[in-house]
Amino acid sequence: MAESMTVGKYLIHRLRERGLKHVFGIPGDYVLNFYDMLSRSPLRVIGTCTEAGAGFAADAYARVNGLGALCVTYCVGGLSALNAVAGAYAEKSPLIVISGAPGMRERIRSPLLHHRVKDFNTQRLIFEQVTVASAALEDPARAPGQIDETIAACLRTKRPVYLELPRDMVDRPCARPAPLPSAPVPSDPATLREAVGEAAAMLCAARRPVILAGVEVHRFGLQDMLLRLVERSGYPVAATLLGKSVISERHPQYLGVYEGAMGRDEVRKAVEQADCLLILGEFMTDIDLGIFTANLDVSRTINANSERIAIRHHQFEEITLRDFLRGLIAAPIDRCRRAPPVPPAPPKPFHAQPGRKMTVRRFFARMNDFLEDEFAVISDVGDSLFGAADLVIHRRTEFISPAYYTSMGFGVPAAVGAQIGRPRLRPVVFVGDGAFQMTGQELSTVVKYGLNPIIFVLNNKGYTTERFLKDGPYNDIHDWAYHKWPELLRAGWGCEVRTEGDLEAALAQARGNAAGFSLINVHLDPLDRSDALDRLASRLAKSAGLLKGSRRRPRRRRA
Repeated sequence: MAESMTVGKYLIHRLRERGLKHVFGIPGDYVLNFYDMLSRSPLRVIGTCTEAGAGFAADAYARVNGLGALCVTYCVGGLSALNAVAGAYAEKSPLIVISGAPGMRERIRSPLLHHRVKDFNTQRLIFEQVTVASAALEDPARAPGQIDETIAACLRTKRPVYLELPRDMVDRPCARPAPLPSAPVPSDPATLREAVGEAAAMLCAARRPVILAGVEVHRFGLQDMLLRLVERSGYPVAATLLGKSVISERHPQYLGVYEGAMGRDEVRKAVEQADCLLILGEFMTDIDLGIFTANLDVSRTINANSERIAIRHHQFEEITLRDFLRGLIAAPIDRCRRAPPVPPAPPKPFHAQPGRKMTVRRFFARMNDFLEDEFAVISDVGDSLFGAADLVIHRRTEFISPAYYTSMGFGVPAAVGAQIGRPRLRPVVFVGDGAFQMTGQELSTVVKYGLNPIIFVLNNKGYTTERFLKDGPYNDIHDWAYHKWPELLRAGWGCEVRTEGDLEAALAQARGNAAGFSLINVHLDPLDRSDALDRLASRLAKSAGLLKGSRRRPRRRRA
């Protein structure tokens, strides 16, 4: 006799069908029934130290796995995770948020239940602002359809959704699952033919075409198609900061990261001087555009994303990005190329000067030689991100950062989600001291699940970006002995780095410490910063009228 189906079992069944193997979160009384059901299912529950940490970890898991799930209790749990979910929404990361809620029967008997804010709909209404679909599973007859529709919206848009599960609904009987739809909604054929034809004609007429790849290539799993298009067309390809590592950065046609005036000049010129710029899967953010220092002429662009295709000023809708890419790959654009791509010069070999004081610029120069194929780079925001922008990532989708929403505290919990989602990769994490102080306790989760990231805390005793916008004592933070965390957790290994010689010794030790995490406390001058942050800070300060309040940058020796 077939096992009876309940609302909770139905939800677990659909999560597994969609490829999920893990759920991140923290239990609470309103979700304990569902947690108990999860613990008896093939899904593995990954418990973190905070709900925010669970949200960041689930987001990173979604970025490498194609879908993530977060399970928390009502209001005190859900609202603690809200910022992480907002970041996933802003950066198109497909995340299913499951929240417990008071039972339907107890709402009648005792309306003043703990964790309630205003009324029983408050949390759902708040999450509606940072998700593309939401449902309260309050009726067992409707719950299967609500679950299916909500998860489908998550996968279709690559953005978070919200499911609220009252605790007395978990074991309520419901209908059994029907077969999942076998294929996504196709593009309109006539519109697709016209768009591909117009784009191909524009590319064939160009003498200096360039491809600019964005974050949706990651989110929609289009990396193989991008690679085929790049190699068949022969066009050079650049990436945006949020799209970094959409293609191996060792590929001979790869130019680098385009960030407007923030990025390397040779990449900026190649993109901005292209007479046809094919933009794939990008949504234009101020960070990706170098705080609006980008100089892109719409009359020379083909801008294709998941919402529409724009060729010059001509708009096409009802076309999927996948179908448009497939059409371009089949079009005869390879015979139209006029100019061969010019690959960037490889990074110069790094030669350590043992007694030399460590600087941001020299640190990231050394990281290019340190990275290996089995590493995934995870960067928190601030100079950790801007300094890492020019690192050469060996494979695809192995650079993860909150490069648009730019929420501090992403890096350490993201290492948890990324390594659990893709165990063959060892995370290398760059995180500022301010960001580490927000979520560094997730090292406890790292230890609990036997993970082994290498974490570099860029320690300059404060908030670097803000110092160069408007300096003040509010930008200074208390200096922790970050390298002592292994003593607190009774696991892992840590050390301090003050010179280039210290760094060489630390890298050798960390590489060999595969049994647990390594935490390297890199001491930096409070006024030191990367070249990219120098350009960004100057631009931001001018636009915000804050430049006169910033400190002067110290002189540095030539590398």
